[in-house]
Amino acid sequence: MADYKMEAAKAAIKLIKPGQTIGLGAGSTIANLLSLLAAEGSLAASLTFVSSSFKTTGLIREHGFNVQSIALTKGPDIYFDGCDQFDLELNALKSGGGIHTSEKILAAMAAEFILIGDAGKFVTSLDTTYPLVIEALPAALQLVMQQLSSHFPDAKITIRMSDKKDGAAISDNGNMLLDVYFTELMALDQLNVLVKMIPGVVEHSLFYRMAAKAVIAGPAGVKVIRPVH
Repeated sequence: MADYKMEAAKAAIKLIKPGQTIGLGAGSTIANLLSLLAAEGSLAASLTFVSSSFKTTGLIREHGFNVQSIALTKGPDIYFDGCDQFDLELNALKSGGGIHTSEKILAAMAAEFILIGDAGKFVTSLDTTYPLVIEALPAALQLVMQQLSSHFPDAKITIRMSDKKDGAAISDNGNMLLDVYFTELMALDQLNVLVKMIPGVVEHSLFYRMAAKAVIAGPAGVKVIRPVH
Protein backbone atom coordinates (compact mmCIF):
# COMPACT_ATOMS: atom_id res chain seq x y z
CA MET A 1 0.00 0.00 0.00
CA ALA A 2 1.31 3.44 -0.95
CA ASP A 3 2.50 5.73 1.83
CA TYR A 4 0.57 8.85 0.86
CA LYS A 5 1.97 10.91 3.72
CA MET A 6 5.50 10.18 2.52
CA GLU A 7 4.52 11.10 -1.04
CA ALA A 8 3.11 14.42 0.19
CA ALA A 9 6.33 15.06 2.12
CA LYS A 10 8.41 14.36 -1.01
CA ALA A 11 6.36 16.93 -2.91
CA ALA A 12 6.60 19.47 -0.08
CA ILE A 13 10.40 19.30 0.12
CA LYS A 14 10.58 20.56 -3.47
CA LEU A 15 9.08 23.87 -2.30
CA ILE A 16 11.93 24.57 0.13
CA LYS A 17 14.81 26.82 -0.97
CA PRO A 18 18.29 27.13 0.59
CA GLY A 19 18.62 29.64 3.41
CA GLN A 20 14.94 29.73 4.32
CA THR A 21 13.34 29.62 7.76
CA ILE A 22 10.95 26.67 7.81
CA GLY A 23 8.11 26.33 10.31
CA LEU A 24 6.83 22.87 11.14
CA GLY A 25 3.75 21.60 12.91
CA ALA A 26 3.25 18.08 14.21
CA GLY A 27 2.38 14.64 12.88
CA SER A 28 3.74 11.82 10.75
CA THR A 29 3.89 13.80 7.49
CA ILE A 30 6.06 16.41 9.21
CA ALA A 31 8.28 13.63 10.60
CA ASN A 32 8.60 12.26 7.05
CA LEU A 33 9.59 15.70 5.79
CA LEU A 34 12.37 15.92 8.38
CA SER A 35 13.64 12.44 7.47
CA LEU A 36 13.82 13.43 3.81
CA LEU A 37 15.63 16.66 4.66
CA ALA A 38 18.18 14.66 6.64
CA ALA A 39 19.26 13.13 3.33
CA GLU A 40 19.62 16.59 1.80
CA GLY A 41 22.76 17.59 3.68
CA SER A 42 23.63 20.97 2.14
CA LEU A 43 20.00 22.11 1.91
CA ALA A 44 19.19 21.10 5.49
CA ALA A 45 22.35 22.75 6.84
CA SER A 46 21.31 26.07 5.28
CA LEU A 47 17.86 26.10 6.89
CA THR A 48 16.59 27.43 10.19
CA PHE A 49 13.64 25.59 11.74
CA VAL A 50 10.94 26.70 14.14
CA SER A 51 8.13 24.49 15.42
CA SER A 52 4.85 24.71 17.27
CA SER A 53 5.35 21.16 18.54
CA PHE A 54 7.54 19.97 21.42
CA LYS A 55 7.85 16.56 19.76
CA THR A 56 8.79 18.02 16.38
CA THR A 57 11.34 20.33 18.01
CA GLY A 58 12.93 17.23 19.54
CA LEU A 59 13.10 15.57 16.10
CA ILE A 60 14.71 18.68 14.62
CA ARG A 61 17.37 18.57 17.32
CA GLU A 62 17.91 14.83 16.85
CA HIS A 63 18.72 15.47 13.20
CA GLY A 64 21.18 18.16 14.22
CA PHE A 65 19.31 20.93 12.40
CA ASN A 66 19.34 24.58 13.44
CA VAL A 67 16.23 25.30 15.54
CA GLN A 68 14.92 28.63 16.79
CA SER A 69 12.17 29.47 19.29
CA ILE A 70 8.91 31.00 18.08
CA ALA A 71 9.55 34.09 20.23
CA LEU A 72 12.83 34.80 18.43
CA THR A 73 11.76 34.27 14.84
CA LYS A 74 10.53 37.06 12.60
CA GLY A 75 8.41 34.55 10.79
CA PRO A 76 9.03 31.46 8.65
CA ASP A 77 9.23 31.64 4.88
CA ILE A 78 7.01 28.55 4.82
CA TYR A 79 4.97 26.92 7.59
CA PHE A 80 4.07 23.29 6.89
CA ASP A 81 1.41 21.55 8.94
CA GLY A 82 -1.22 18.86 8.71
CA CYS A 83 -4.83 18.95 9.86
CA ASP A 84 -7.79 16.72 10.59
CA GLN A 85 -9.88 18.12 7.75
CA PHE A 86 -9.78 20.96 5.20
CA ASP A 87 -12.19 22.25 2.57
CA LEU A 88 -12.26 23.94 -0.84
CA GLU A 89 -11.36 27.31 0.71
CA LEU A 90 -8.52 25.60 2.64
CA ASN A 91 -10.28 26.28 5.93
CA ALA A 92 -8.81 23.67 8.27
CA LEU A 93 -9.77 22.01 11.54
CA LYS A 94 -7.03 20.83 13.90
CA SER A 95 -8.27 19.03 16.97
CA GLY A 96 -5.87 16.31 18.01
CA GLY A 97 -2.77 17.79 19.62
CA GLY A 98 -4.27 20.76 21.43
CA ILE A 99 -1.37 22.98 20.30
CA HIS A 100 -3.43 24.99 17.81
CA THR A 101 -2.58 28.33 19.44
CA SER A 102 1.14 27.97 18.68
CA GLU A 103 0.31 26.48 15.29
CA LYS A 104 -1.91 29.42 14.42
CA ILE A 105 0.73 31.92 15.54
CA LEU A 106 3.28 30.37 13.17
CA ALA A 107 0.74 30.08 10.36
CA ALA A 108 -0.09 33.79 10.73
CA MET A 109 3.61 34.77 10.88
CA ALA A 110 4.62 32.76 7.83
CA ALA A 111 4.99 34.22 4.37
CA GLU A 112 3.19 31.07 3.19
CA PHE A 113 1.18 28.49 5.15
CA ILE A 114 0.99 25.13 3.37
CA LEU A 115 -1.13 22.18 4.46
CA ILE A 116 0.40 18.77 3.76
CA GLY A 117 -0.88 15.22 4.18
CA ASP A 118 -3.00 12.51 2.62
CA ALA A 119 -5.95 13.21 0.35
CA GLY A 120 -8.40 11.73 2.85
CA LYS A 121 -8.33 15.01 4.78
CA PHE A 122 -9.91 16.92 1.89
CA VAL A 123 -13.67 17.57 1.91
CA THR A 124 -15.89 19.96 -0.02
CA SER A 125 -17.10 21.61 3.19
CA LEU A 126 -16.00 21.16 6.79
CA ASP A 127 -18.40 18.98 8.76
CA THR A 128 -18.94 17.86 12.34
CA THR A 129 -16.67 14.81 12.26
CA TYR A 130 -14.09 16.58 14.43
CA PRO A 131 -14.62 18.93 17.38
CA LEU A 132 -13.66 22.56 17.50
CA VAL A 133 -10.99 22.79 20.20
CA ILE A 134 -10.87 25.88 22.37
CA GLU A 135 -7.98 26.91 24.58
CA ALA A 136 -9.31 28.90 27.54
CA LEU A 137 -7.80 30.60 30.56
CA PRO A 138 -8.43 28.48 33.69
CA ALA A 139 -10.04 31.40 35.53
CA ALA A 140 -12.51 31.85 32.66
CA LEU A 141 -13.45 28.19 32.26
CA GLN A 142 -16.99 28.45 33.61
CA LEU A 143 -17.69 31.69 31.74
CA VAL A 144 -16.44 30.24 28.47
CA MET A 145 -18.52 27.08 28.90
CA GLN A 146 -21.62 29.10 29.78
CA GLN A 147 -21.28 31.35 26.75
CA LEU A 148 -20.56 28.44 24.43
CA SER A 149 -23.69 26.70 25.71
CA SER A 150 -25.67 29.88 25.13
CA HIS A 151 -24.39 30.36 21.58
CA PHE A 152 -24.54 26.66 20.65
CA PRO A 153 -27.30 24.99 22.74
CA ASP A 154 -27.23 21.79 20.67
CA ALA A 155 -23.47 21.30 20.92
CA LYS A 156 -21.74 18.90 23.29
CA ILE A 157 -18.99 20.70 25.23
CA THR A 158 -16.44 18.69 27.18
CA ILE A 159 -13.31 19.51 29.13
CA ARG A 160 -10.46 17.53 27.61
CA MET A 161 -9.09 15.11 30.18
CA SER A 162 -5.55 13.79 30.35
CA ASP A 163 -4.93 10.13 29.57
CA LYS A 164 -1.61 10.26 31.44
CA LYS A 165 -2.74 11.64 34.79
CA ASP A 166 -5.85 12.15 36.89
CA GLY A 167 -7.28 15.46 35.79
CA ALA A 168 -7.70 17.83 32.90
CA ALA A 169 -5.32 18.08 29.96
CA ILE A 170 -3.31 21.28 30.17
CA SER A 171 -2.03 23.10 27.11
CA ASP A 172 1.60 24.08 26.61
CA ASN A 173 0.53 27.55 27.72
CA GLY A 174 -0.94 26.29 31.00
CA ASN A 175 -4.55 26.63 29.87
CA MET A 176 -7.62 24.40 29.64
CA LEU A 177 -8.80 22.67 26.47
CA LEU A 178 -12.47 22.33 25.56
CA ASP A 179 -13.78 20.08 22.79
CA VAL A 180 -16.95 21.38 21.16
CA TYR A 181 -18.90 18.77 19.17
CA PHE A 182 -21.43 20.48 16.91
CA THR A 183 -24.53 18.92 15.41
CA GLU A 184 -24.25 21.46 12.59
CA LEU A 185 -21.66 24.11 11.74
CA MET A 186 -22.71 27.73 11.36
CA ALA A 187 -21.11 29.88 8.65
CA LEU A 188 -17.37 29.64 9.24
CA ASP A 189 -16.73 33.38 9.05
CA GLN A 190 -19.26 33.88 11.86
CA LEU A 191 -17.97 30.95 13.92
CA ASN A 192 -14.41 32.21 13.64
CA VAL A 193 -15.27 35.59 15.14
CA LEU A 194 -18.00 34.57 17.59
CA VAL A 195 -15.85 32.13 19.56
CA LYS A 196 -12.87 34.49 19.65
CA MET A 197 -15.05 37.23 21.17
CA ILE A 198 -15.82 35.19 24.29
CA PRO A 199 -13.76 36.62 27.19
CA GLY A 200 -11.15 34.13 28.33
CA VAL A 201 -10.82 32.32 25.01
CA VAL A 202 -7.16 32.23 23.99
CA GLU A 203 -7.66 30.63 20.58
CA HIS A 204 -9.69 28.01 18.72
CA SER A 205 -8.72 25.31 16.25
CA LEU A 206 -10.48 26.58 13.11
CA PHE A 207 -7.89 27.96 10.71
CA TYR A 208 -10.12 30.24 8.67
CA ARG A 209 -8.73 31.19 5.24
CA MET A 210 -5.12 31.04 6.42
CA ALA A 211 -3.55 28.46 4.10
CA ALA A 212 -2.09 29.48 0.73
CA LYS A 213 -2.12 25.96 -0.68
CA ALA A 214 -2.38 22.29 0.23
CA VAL A 215 -0.06 19.52 -0.97
CA ILE A 216 -1.82 16.16 -0.71
CA ALA A 217 -1.23 12.66 -1.99
CA GLY A 218 -3.74 9.89 -2.65
CA PRO A 219 -4.78 7.23 -5.16
CA ALA A 220 -4.89 9.91 -7.88
CA GLY A 221 -1.32 10.98 -7.16
CA VAL A 222 0.05 14.20 -5.69
CA LYS A 223 -2.06 17.33 -6.02
CA VAL A 224 -1.49 20.98 -5.14
CA ILE A 225 -4.77 22.62 -4.18
CA ARG A 226 -5.28 26.37 -3.97
CA PRO A 227 -8.21 28.00 -2.18
CA VAL A 228 -11.48 28.63 -4.00
CA HIS A 229 -12.85 31.90 -2.60
